[in-house]
Amino acid sequence: VQLQASGGGLVQAGGSLRLSCAASGRTLSSSVMGWFRQAPGKERDFVATISSPRGSTTYYADSVKGRFTISRDNAKNTVYLQMNSLKPEDTAVYYCALKRAPTISSESRTYDYWGQGTQVTVSS
Repeated sequence: VQLQASGGGLVQAGGSLRLSCAASGRTLSSSVMGWFRQAPGKERDFVATISSPRGSTTYYADSVKGRFTISRDNAKNTVYLQMNSLKPEDTAVYYCALKRAPTISSESRTYDYWGQGTQVTVSS
């Protein structure tokens, strides 16, 4: 299974970005997906997760609730993270991850496959 994250970049505070995570080697519809982020010198933190197959259940970190939206397009085998009202503290490398077990989770240790990460930088 390979996950390819993209869509990161440099944006001003208050701006928006949409991250994408494309999968190959496995049908995404059968997998729980998550987004995590890691800022310099900090641990990898949970951002959002979405259930399979249709994404009827989502769960967010308190720090992004109301600003970020996770979604999935099973036909494209892709998961998205729409990020609005970005803040400088959102600056981090963002990783998508795939979980084979069917329950959503905010714990990184429960995810089985990881993408390479995409840098998001929010300037003040």
